[in-house]
Amino acid sequence: MNILRPPPTSSSSFPPCPNSNTLTAAASFTPTHNPISLCSINPPFTAAGHPTRRHFFARSASGTANSSAGDLSSFLGSSPEAYSTHNDQELLSLLRNRRTDEAWAKYVQSTHLPGPTCLSRLVSQLSYQSKPESLTRAQSILTRLRNERQLHRLDANCLGLLAMAAAKSGQTLYAVSVIKSMLRSGYLPHVKAWTAAVASLSAAGDDGPEESIKLFTAITRRVKRFGDQSLVAQSRPDTAAFNAVLNACANIGDTEKYSKLFGEMSEWDCEPDVLTYNVMIKLCARVGRKELIVFVVERIIEKGVKVCMTTMHSLVAAYVGFGDLRTAERIVQAMRERRRDLCKVLRECNGEDLKEKEEEEEAEAEDEDAFEDDEESVYTPRDEVIEEGSEDVFKKLLPNSVNPSDEPPLLPKAFAPDSRIYTTLMKGYMKNGRVADTARMLEAMRRQDDKNSHPDEVTYTTVVSAFVKAGLMDRARQVLAEMARMGVPANRITYNVLLKGYCKQLQIDKAEDLLREMAEDAGIEPDVVSYNIIIDGCILIDDSAGALSFFNEMRTRGIAPTKISYTTLMKAFAMSGQPKLANRVFDEMMRDPRVKVDLIAWNMLVEGYCRLGLIEDAKRVVSRMKENGFHPNVATYGSLANGVSLARKPGEALLLWKEIKERCVVEKREESSPPMLKPDEGLLDMLADICVRAAFFKKALEIIACMEENGIPPNKTKFKKIYVEMHSRMFTSKHASQARVERRVERKRAAEAFKFWLGLPNSYYGSEWKLGPRED
Repeated sequence: MNILRPPPTSSSSFPPCPNSNTLTAAASFTPTHNPISLCSINPPFTAAGHPTRRHFFARSASGTANSSAGDLSSFLGSSPEAYSTHNDQELLSLLRNRRTDEAWAKYVQSTHLPGPTCLSRLVSQLSYQSKPESLTRAQSILTRLRNERQLHRLDANCLGLLAMAAAKSGQTLYAVSVIKSMLRSGYLPHVKAWTAAVASLSAAGDDGPEESIKLFTAITRRVKRFGDQSLVAQSRPDTAAFNAVLNACANIGDTEKYSKLFGEMSEWDCEPDVLTYNVMIKLCARVGRKELIVFVVERIIEKGVKVCMTTMHSLVAAYVGFGDLRTAERIVQAMRERRRDLCKVLRECNGEDLKEKEEEEEAEAEDEDAFEDDEESVYTPRDEVIEEGSEDVFKKLLPNSVNPSDEPPLLPKAFAPDSRIYTTLMKGYMKNGRVADTARMLEAMRRQDDKNSHPDEVTYTTVVSAFVKAGLMDRARQVLAEMARMGVPANRITYNVLLKGYCKQLQIDKAEDLLREMAEDAGIEPDVVSYNIIIDGCILIDDSAGALSFFNEMRTRGIAPTKISYTTLMKAFAMSGQPKLANRVFDEMMRDPRVKVDLIAWNMLVEGYCRLGLIEDAKRVVSRMKENGFHPNVATYGSLANGVSLARKPGEALLLWKEIKERCVVEKREESSPPMLKPDEGLLDMLADICVRAAFFKKALEIIACMEENGIPPNKTKFKKIYVEMHSRMFTSKHASQARVERRVERKRAAEAFKFWLGLPNSYYGSEWKLGPRED
């Protein structure tokens, strides 16, 4: 049975199954919460929506509902079981006739829990509708069944459809949770269901791509255990599944994993398609191998894979990402001229790049010869910084790059640029600050004969972004008005770009007016991104009350906060000196099952206490952070250093430096030990400043040595000024006792060494300022 199609009806057939190639999530939707009280959150779905809680106990539902019942009047005095049977018959009849909304109303009104067949059909049809309201209803059924310990009533078909619907609605954690629950319950979900979860994870932030690869590996490993593969034919990975996980590898630049999975495609009888190679173009761009992109295109042609317009989009986007607008322009021009020798054009661009690189190296060599007394150069050309092992990987993936053909192959047909191609090039102009070129491109697109090249809402939004980036808000609003005149409706992204522009210019009043105009005049409801932008704008004008007001308004509208929403509100309270309120927001975030707390949120909490010098509270937060599996990073230590300075507790700086120094040591580290740390200038300078002011010169010299080892030039002028103002009269008393003199011998040696480093008159005549063993 195909588990990705609602159960067949007796009267009519359902529409075809959703396209499995649609790997990206649809419009974002999350269930609503109550307005924030900074006390508690009541999630709309329970542990079934969280990947770390208890799983479903799903079992396949078979058979049909109980035997048909008579007239309703005959059941008025009957047992609850008979009444329930009659309800099941009515509910099943509604579902068979695809009257899903009426079936839902019948389910809500019923005081008895329907049978397995009715429940599975109802969840299936609600999930299949692909509407936010329907998805919420399906999730509520799972919540009820879990609370009543009746999850075994649902079959694999409805769970697979629910996972797909959640993934396409942007509820990645919920979708993955359903798939993992099915695996734990002994079910193998349909390939389209688990592919949707893998694809959604691959495009997610944080550790989403890594989790995507793990999920793919877990499912395929389970499928391999079956000796008779015909039993799991519907769960075997197909090309779309491999494309989803390969996209995850490309997003994190993992060439080894990409090569391994690419090689496994043949084991599963899967052939790479054009999307597979488009993802390979992304991988080349991600790891900085621009010169290999042409060989990906040639490989597509050699393998006889049908080239499509998406490949052209990937090419232009890759070169725009490299900042190589010259090559991107030449690709677009070749397309305008209907040329098929695009590979030849790309090879010529590679040759020009190589020539320019050789000229740069020659210039560098001449500069090095001009300074013979300089230290040995450590210059490494940017294009030569290649990931270890990636060279061999690409030899396997692109054997044609080792011995390229003398004559580049021709495209099977010419492709004319469309609006997406032009828009991608415009984004390159925008990123480089070429506002005039962006506007000229818009005007040129309007004059194109081909309607496919006319500007659309994405094109206009790109122009709006260019003007916003340049601070030309009036011009940006003019483009918005022009969109209305040209009959191109602005979308939510267009308004969000304008909102961000007003907030950056601290024009929060205009941002608020635009938010109302967006909802009332344009009929576009603001989303969580819109509110995140305006909450961040409130922070820029130090309006924490306004930030909280918009946060609550967002919740009232039924828009669920994201991780950015919580951390932005925490930032508002931390910046305004209200760390306790930031802590309460953090606790809300910890309780929200849809949000994954990360190191940024922990650091924001630490920052709130450190800004007021509440170092003990900050240390308690750091302890909680470590207990939850997070290790402090440079930002964490930087906040602690600032807090120590404000609290005037130099002794805490010594403890902080000890921990940092241990994490800077390059040794064979155990798996349980925290990762290595590379301190930055701000952190080390702050610690050295504290130590110099507290006359901890030995530690100050250690920190300065660490700065020089990491290529950070210490601010010697600043430290000299501090020493002269605070310590120039140290150790000048002639009446100190002998015991006191002996106790401060080491401190005096450190002070003299520090003066030697500063270049001040001193009694330390060693050739190196670094402290060594004391000589009698």
